Amino acid sequence: MYTSVTTLSLVGLKGREIRAEADMSEGLPVFEMVGFLGGEVKEARERVRTALKNSGFLLPPKRITVNLSPADIKKSGTSYDLAVAISLLKLLGIISEDAADDMVVIGELGLSGEILPVRGVLPMLIEAKQLGYDHCIVPFDNMAEASAVDGMDAVGVRSLKEVETYFDTGSAPKYEDTDTGRSSDRTYDVDFSEVNGQETVKRALEIAAAGMHNILLVGPPGSGKTMLAKRLPTILPDPDMDEILEVTKIYSVAGQLKEGQGLIYTRPFVAPHHTVSSAAMAGGGTIPRPGLCSLAHRGVLFLDELPEFSRSTLEILRQPMEDKEVNIARAAAGYTFPADFLLCAAMNPCKCGYFPDRSKCRCTDADVQKYLGRISGPLLDRIDICVEASRIEYKDINLKGESESSESIRKRVKRASEIQRMRYEGSGIRFNSDIGVRDIDRYCHLGKKEEQLMRDAFEKLGMSARAYHRMIRVARTIADLDGSDKIECSHLSEAVAFRNIDRRYWNG
Repeated sequence: MYTSVTTLSLVGLKGREIRAEADMSEGLPVFEMVGFLGGEVKEARERVRTALKNSGFLLPPKRITVNLSPADIKKSGTSYDLAVAISLLKLLGIISEDAADDMVVIGELGLSGEILPVRGVLPMLIEAKQLGYDHCIVPFDNMAEASAVDGMDAVGVRSLKEVETYFDTGSAPKYEDTDTGRSSDRTYDVDFSEVNGQETVKRALEIAAAGMHNILLVGPPGSGKTMLAKRLPTILPDPDMDEILEVTKIYSVAGQLKEGQGLIYTRPFVAPHHTVSSAAMAGGGTIPRPGLCSLAHRGVLFLDELPEFSRSTLEILRQPMEDKEVNIARAAAGYTFPADFLLCAAMNPCKCGYFPDRSKCRCTDADVQKYLGRISGPLLDRIDICVEASRIEYKDINLKGESESSESIRKRVKRASEIQRMRYEGSGIRFNSDIGVRDIDRYCHLGKKEEQLMRDAFEKLGMSARAYHRMIRVARTIADLDGSDKIECSHLSEAVAFRNIDRRYWNG
């Protein structure tokens, strides 16, 4: 006797259709599982056998073989347990032979028969929907994710007994959507109104948020660099539904969705410690999972004390900053994870933190250059805005109620992002930072005066072609914040100023 149930496997961020096939025949009593199985999938044999026994379903003393097909795909994870169990219940005649024929089944089994949540339900069900399935059975604790897939009729179950009841009577535990994350009224514990002074840095962060430009803050200890950077999420534009799904898929595969959370409606803010390894930053493992730069996709990756990160960790960011994705190669397959993030970095100008104030700085010129040299030229070239956070003055400390709020800044950012959305509709571009070299002249055309200004800046500052194009993109964002269709000399001058600060430290 033969039965089968459809489930899915995760390959990177995509689902792959898998058939859990079961056969029972006469012969020596044995329960085998085959199909190019990883260690945790091999262990499913004992989980499934014990879960069935403790749920009151005994396997007969016959030869039982389960195959996860196709057999040329390495199976990993625990999401196949429930599909295997249902295929066996069909073999035993406990549920009908055609049960679950038109649906996909995902879930892990506990030894008691409890059905436990698994990673990656959202991307697996999105793939199932594309394959033509519109019904699924998932762990009850994954129902928030399953409910987020439009057109998918999801059934959440907590145990094998509930699975039997569902196929016998059609009734299943009722799920009430308690996901409040979709509220458009975002609240934060921090606000830009709490930061006095540093108007230049605030302006730079506003431009970075409006165009999703990479930004570097340089300044002495206590100048508010970290404080300002942590407030960047409060002014970011809202993600659209495509971005929301992209981010949620990554967090689902990484197993970092909060309990009961369906979709992630806000842009991520990821701030790793400087001891993070290059593998943790980029992602990896025997079966690769998303790294920190992918968890920051469509949001902010904040690196505080930038030179304290290892050289290898920083250099590994160069490729995702340019290509907007991370590619991980393995012998069996290649994996691609999206990594389109806004890099916000902060650093002191030297080891003691006070260069170029020689009244406080005790570092030698060689010490300063060695410290700054931890940041390579190619990495700096990929940063659009470099701004200096100066020492706080006493007059700034005593300002009361005069600092602009995050809500006020965010209104301007939202207007600029809406201008970009309308301009790039249908082009695949979301923000000015995404404009490719071939589209620069189309979207960032310069007049004669503006072109002459950039020619002079290019020659005087010794820019690379990459830095030149990034400067043009920043000027496009500044023009959008001003509501101007045309990039003017004032916009270019401000963009040049935000790239010129780094020369004070790295090029003397």
